[in-house]
Amino acid sequence: ACKFRPDDHGWGRGSQPVINVSWDDTKLFLAWLSQRTGQKYRLPTEAEWEYAARAGTKTPYWWGRDVGTGRAQCANCVTPPPQKMAPVGSFRPNGFGLYDTAGNVAEWVEDCWNDNYRNAPKDASAWTSGDCRLRVLRGGNFTSPATAIRSAARFRYDVDVRYYGNGFRFVRELP
Repeated sequence: ACKFRPDDHGWGRGSQPVINVSWDDTKLFLAWLSQRTGQKYRLPTEAEWEYAARAGTKTPYWWGRDVGTGRAQCANCVTPPPQKMAPVGSFRPNGFGLYDTAGNVAEWVEDCWNDNYRNAPKDASAWTSGDCRLRVLRGGNFTSPATAIRSAARFRYDVDVRYYGNGFRFVRELP
């Protein structure tokens, strides 16, 4: 079983997203879940994450060009800025039915950090070269400005850093 229990900052668990997990913690959890269920669970690749977040759109946000209000949990999406994340599903889902792909909690993906997409895999697989002590986060979080929750925005953190704005979304591979 998993030995680490992420700190919820006193915000409660229930319908809140998991936070304060490192990339390493996430990988250990997914290995445990896969073993426990007999299914293969993993982090999405950066390309898979962006495809899912965009939901077929080409605009900065899946809903259009402007962040507007009432669409995501981010630093300048509402006034006053939020002091914590919102419960999962507080905002409308994207065209693929996915909730909270913009703002709320930044999500770990499989890829190693690279400064740009030059020499990135062309087949949507994870980029396993580059600085692999740093991994990519996508989606921004509730403390991020609107520009940082765009579908194309990306960030990096050390694999062992736990932060209250970081969490994860995982995928299950089909047999």
